[in-house]
Amino acid sequence: MLGIQDQTQDNLPSLIAQPQGPVSVGGILSIKSTRQLLDEEIQEAQKNQDAPVLRGMAGHIKQCWSAARIAKETTVEERMRRNVRARRNEYDPELLATIRAQGGSEIFMGITSTKCRAAASWLRDVLMGSDSDKPWTISPTPIPDLSPDILEGLVVQSQQLIAEFMQENGGQNPDDSQVKKMMAELKSESLAEIRAQAQVSADMMADTIEDQLVECGWMGAMSDFIDDLTTFPAAILKGPVIRRKPKLQWVQGPQGWGVQVQDYFCKEIERVDPFDIYPAPSSSKIEDGYLIERHRMSRGDLEQLIGVEGYDDKSIRAVLSEHGKNGLHNWILNDTAQALAEGKNTIAITGFPDPEIDALQFWGPVSGESLLEWGMTEDEIPDPTKEYHAEAWLIGEWVIKATLNADPMNRKPYYKASWEQIPGAFWGNSVADLVRDSAMMCNSAARALANNMGIASGPQVGVNVSRLADGEDVTQMVPWRIWQFKSDQYGAADAPLSFFQPNSQAAELMGVYEKYSTLADEQSGVPKYISGDSAPGGAGRTASGLSMMLQSAGKSIKQVISSIDVNVIEPLLQRWYTWNMLYSEDETLKGDVQINARGVLALVNHETAVVRRNEFLQLALTSPIVQKVVGLEGIADLLREAAKGLDMDSARLVPPIEVLQKRWKDEADAQAQMAQVEQGIPPGQQQPASPGSTEMNQQTLQNGAPITDNFSTQPQG
Repeated sequence: MLGIQDQTQDNLPSLIAQPQGPVSVGGILSIKSTRQLLDEEIQEAQKNQDAPVLRGMAGHIKQCWSAARIAKETTVEERMRRNVRARRNEYDPELLATIRAQGGSEIFMGITSTKCRAAASWLRDVLMGSDSDKPWTISPTPIPDLSPDILEGLVVQSQQLIAEFMQENGGQNPDDSQVKKMMAELKSESLAEIRAQAQVSADMMADTIEDQLVECGWMGAMSDFIDDLTTFPAAILKGPVIRRKPKLQWVQGPQGWGVQVQDYFCKEIERVDPFDIYPAPSSSKIEDGYLIERHRMSRGDLEQLIGVEGYDDKSIRAVLSEHGKNGLHNWILNDTAQALAEGKNTIAITGFPDPEIDALQFWGPVSGESLLEWGMTEDEIPDPTKEYHAEAWLIGEWVIKATLNADPMNRKPYYKASWEQIPGAFWGNSVADLVRDSAMMCNSAARALANNMGIASGPQVGVNVSRLADGEDVTQMVPWRIWQFKSDQYGAADAPLSFFQPNSQAAELMGVYEKYSTLADEQSGVPKYISGDSAPGGAGRTASGLSMMLQSAGKSIKQVISSIDVNVIEPLLQRWYTWNMLYSEDETLKGDVQINARGVLALVNHETAVVRRNEFLQLALTSPIVQKVVGLEGIADLLREAAKGLDMDSARLVPPIEVLQKRWKDEADAQAQMAQVEQGIPPGQQQPASPGSTEMNQQTLQNGAPITDNFSTQPQG
């Protein structure tokens, strides 16, 4: 049942009654078929579903779903479908019908698709361009919080300091100023150790989260997210999502170790289709009000939820049984329009023998007053005015999950960003939205240009059909053709054929096209030369001028990346950090850290850092003085960083410092042996030390003779 106390992931309260275990009747073992056992499970699941609380939750979800669906259908869904068609280089059905009614060209120039691809490529270079340079960092806070064991150690040390002071001063207690001085010295000494320990914990946390992100599909989800960001009014990521999946694992059996396929629970990050997310009508952010995600699941997807903490296995099996009989696909009107916009065959989809299962996943607050009305007791809900954040799944009439939000801070596991965020609005503007009008004008100019070129490509012919000879064909005009004419019955001298050349408007139409194509650059903030479409003129012909133009164009992309940093990467990493702090068994990575997404910083500093690094490397390779300062180890580090941009394994190209040091030592030993051979000294025999050297001085000390140097033999006074 829903409770008011904090819960952990392993012990979340559930609205679904749990089974009480097997019951033995008379000690007789009854044998039942699989069908009978399944029917009994369905009947038991139906009893749970008839509970007032679950009926109330199901009704609440349906009411919220209806309001959110109507609000989205009337505000943004048609715009999303238009953007999908523009990405596929297709006209909207109404406009295409008008064009075909007028006749002429149906050419589509693809301005929207080009801009979206260029913008997506730009974002990938910044956020996913380097495997070694993450777009985020984890570092300790300036003054890390002290763990309990460190606090206990400080208390013990302070007691020892006071005891030593009293022993040195004949049992006299230190006054306040002396205590403050001792504590300040103790704090100063401990702070360096605390910071070092915090840095180690932060590095381990960063490595752990990076490994978790790689395993949970971060790269693929982020790539899809970037495509959505350029196409739809909002792009959405979700995670962590717990799923049960098969995996090859080593298992020890009677015959020894072997590889077997076993199920395991994994955390995943996934891209959420913007068509399937339904915020509350008044929401402007993910955390505002409720949020509903519509899942289109196969039987396999639903089966993966069996055994996952919080889901009711019997209700899931009942859903699968009902789906096998008559299906559970709630095909809504906009699904057909979406499928057509995406180029799918709607007849094949609706006639598929195993259609998808529609599920609604509800996230949001439920008032205590509603829970009391649904049948919960005052002991469970002591404060009717309080809101309880819940997660619930509804499939048809079945509630397969109803628990408190697993996040201790009641956050929803969704992260949203828009190319252009509109204040107060959940849905912003995408690149496709911003260039829509300019793209339409470019398409109009291109169609007119194609039609005009066809008309003006040759002469037009006027024919006086009354003077054509019988059987003369006027549908074709070929070179060296002989025409037969009859004399005019009125004796007129007019020519039976007249030729005239239509005017070409190509220059004017090309000017219109270029104007609106350039305007699309300004509206989207993605100039042509970003994607290499054309070389910029003027200042862009030089390297420094092109760099300045890129920096100027980068102002808009910086704003987009900043929105991704604040609204997606940082909260996602914060959730992963919270998860590891609460549930990880490795205590060494737990500490007081701050998470910084640095996408904008990487965009600003990356190219500059590469140039400056290469300049310093050239200086180190050519200047003997710099070589003495940085040493061979420093030059190796510079080479290793420079090699990372070559799309090669930098560790193999520039070996680790331990390997280099051994190599240098072997080379030095080989050169020393060569020098001994050249001087006639047998291998293995030590070369005699030169006078005044350290070796000679050590030999002199061993022989007992006095050591003299230039300073000790100088006269005094």
